[in-house]
Amino acid sequence: MKKITRRQFLGLCAGTALLGGGGWAFARGLLLPQVKEKAAVLLGGDKVRALRQIVAGDNKASRTIMWQSPVRLTSPAVELAGGEGGGTVFPAQEEVFSDDGVTNYLYTAALTGLSAGTPYGYRVTADGEAGAWNSLTTEDGGAFTALIFPDSQSNDYSGWKQLAQDAAARTPEASFFVSMGDLVDNGEDHTQWAAWFDAVEGIIDRIPAAPLMGNHETYNQQWKVREPAAYLRSFAVPGNGNSEDDRRYYSFDYGPVHFVVLDTQQEEEKEWHPDLLARQQEWFREDMRRTDQKWKVVLMHKDPLQYRIHNRPERAEGFSDEGRVWMPLFDEAGIDLVLSAHLHTYRNRGHIKDFRRDAAGPLYILTGVAGNVRYPGLWVDHALDEFVAPQPETDNYLTLDAGEDALIIRCFLPDGTKIDETAVTK
Repeated sequence: MKKITRRQFLGLCAGTALLGGGGWAFARGLLLPQVKEKAAVLLGGDKVRALRQIVAGDNKASRTIMWQSPVRLTSPAVELAGGEGGGTVFPAQEEVFSDDGVTNYLYTAALTGLSAGTPYGYRVTADGEAGAWNSLTTEDGGAFTALIFPDSQSNDYSGWKQLAQDAAARTPEASFFVSMGDLVDNGEDHTQWAAWFDAVEGIIDRIPAAPLMGNHETYNQQWKVREPAAYLRSFAVPGNGNSEDDRRYYSFDYGPVHFVVLDTQQEEEKEWHPDLLARQQEWFREDMRRTDQKWKVVLMHKDPLQYRIHNRPERAEGFSDEGRVWMPLFDEAGIDLVLSAHLHTYRNRGHIKDFRRDAAGPLYILTGVAGNVRYPGLWVDHALDEFVAPQPETDNYLTLDAGEDALIIRCFLPDGTKIDETAVTK
C-alpha cells in the first residue's frame, strides 16, 4: 500500500547497519586493526542496521551503542579497542519491537568505565562474527562543538541527508549532534525511520546523537495521535528516574554545559499521561538543583513564542502554552540558552525574562528547518524577533561552540553560508 504524507492526507480530506567490511580505519588518530572474521557475512546478511551512538549521562566515562536487526542475534555484544579498557566486551540487551507491520530486534550496549578524552574503536559482534571497527571518542571535560539539526521531517529524505552529511563534513570537530524533534513526518512509518537513519550513516555511528521527541513522532499511519513507540524504543537516552516517563525527557553533561531535553508533547500525550507536565517540571527543578555546570542549556521541540499567522486575525502574538508553563522555570533556574523548533523558521529572539526583553534572561533561538517541509509566508514576524532567516526560507543547520567563556551559536544555510551568529557570555 502506497503511503502518503500528512499534508497529502489532510489535502485529500479537505478535497473530499550499517557495518562496513574489513580493512584499516582511523578513530581520530587511533589506528584500528584489520578485521577479517566474517565481517562481510554481517554486512551481506544485513544483520546490523542503523548502528548508532547515543549520548550518556556522563560522556567522559560512558557511551550507549544501539543497532537493530531483522533477525535475532546470538550473543550480541560490542567489543572495545584502544585506551584503558580496550579489549572489553560489553553484552547487548535485546528488545523485540513490532510496529507498522515490521518486527525488529533492537540491541543496546552500555559502554562504561571509559577514560575521559580518549579515542576508542568499537565493533559489533554476534553469531560468532564481527563487524567493522568504528570510532568513538569520550569527552575530555573541556570546550566542544556540537551540530544542531532542526526538524528533519520530509516526504523525501534526500535533502535532509545532503544537509546532514555536508554539515558534518564542514564540522569535523563536532563531538555530538542534536536533532530537535520531528525527526520524521510520521512516527509509525518504518520507511521514514529507515530513511532518517540512512541520512546520518557515517555520522551517528561516529559521534553520539542527542534526540528530542516532536509531535510528529506521536502520529500513526492514520494521522491519529498515539504513543511515540518507535521514537522511544529507537533512542536509549539517559534515564530520568521515572519508569512511566523513561526516554521522554532527560539531561546530560558535556564539557562545561548541562543540557536539559524536554518533552513538549503534553497535548498529544494527555490521554495516556495526563500528569506528565507536573512530573516533568518537578524533575526539572530537581535536575537544576543537582547540577553545578557553568552553562545550562534547554532543548525543547515546541517553541515558547506564539506567532500571528497571515490571514488569521484571531491568532494573537504572544507566548505559546509551552512558553507560559516553562519560561518562568527557566528564569528561576538561570538557564543561559533555550533552543526550540517546530515552526520551521529560524529566528533569533535575543534575551527574554519575565516574558519581555531583558538581557538578564536566557537567549532564545528558534532553530529553523532541516527537512523539506516549509511554511512559506505563514508567520508574521514577532516583536521579539531580532533576526529572521532570509525569506523565502530554505534548510539550515546550527553549530554550538561551548567553552568556559562563552556559548557561541551560528546558523548556516545548506551551502555553508553563515547567516547569523550570537554569543552568551558570563
